[in-house]
Amino acid sequence: MFGRKKDFKNNNWFDVFANAANGCVYGLKTQKNFKIHLLLSLLVLLLAQWLQIPFERFLLLIMAIIFGFTVEMANTAFEKTVDLVTEKYNPKAKIAKDLAAGTMLMASIGLAVLGFLILLPPLFNRIFGL
Repeated sequence: MFGRKKDFKNNNWFDVFANAANGCVYGLKTQKNFKIHLLLSLLVLLLAQWLQIPFERFLLLIMAIIFGFTVEMANTAFEKTVDLVTEKYNPKAKIAKDLAAGTMLMASIGLAVLGFLILLPPLFNRIFGL
């Protein structure tokens, strides 16, 4: 995609950013959860804009979205690394992958709670005039 070389060495800052961009594009193109995260993130930001969420809370939502993508990318990288080590079923590899997926689950639950705490009160106020 981006970058000039097909090796692992970053020879300059362009290579560093190109390789990072490649990782983001790979995640978006190949990981269903990335696409779901992106769609939900856009909906949350649109809802926050419609509800006229205060700037500080809007920033919290943006940071939460970035954190969610970060954990998802780390989870994907970890799972791909485990796949490099073994192609056969290995109970230890399963535990490692399950733990990485559990990390994403825990982050998702926490981020969802944060989103609900920020968005639900103004949403109820807007709908029901509370």
